[in-house]
Amino acid sequence: MSDDIKYGKNDKRIVFTDTDHRHAQLLVRLRTDGMKQSQFFRSLITGYIEQDERIVSYFDDVKEQSKERKTKSNKLRKSGQKLMSSSGFSQDQIEDIFDMISQEHPEL
Repeated sequence: MSDDIKYGKNDKRIVFTDTDHRHAQLLVRLRTDGMKQSQFFRSLITGYIEQDERIVSYFDDVKEQSKERKTKSNKLRKSGQKLMSSSGFSQDQIEDIFDMISQEHPEL
């Protein structure tokens, strides 16, 4: 996914709460790894949006969903990936198509 923002503002906040202890643990781990909170969360979000297999696999393990639903989701994801690869379009080409559509039809 491109880092170039094509629309909207660049100031959206994503906020949630957790305990002081878990926040301290996160800060220690991030400092150990030499990473900032913003970089960490943006990386996770990017991986999730782009369906990075490592992140998808982890969330498949932790999300509350029936085994049948998880199996169906995995099957749909794999068939979608197969369809994308057989179409011959790269992710950048697909983004370019959506950019052209948004230029032609800005009301969408």
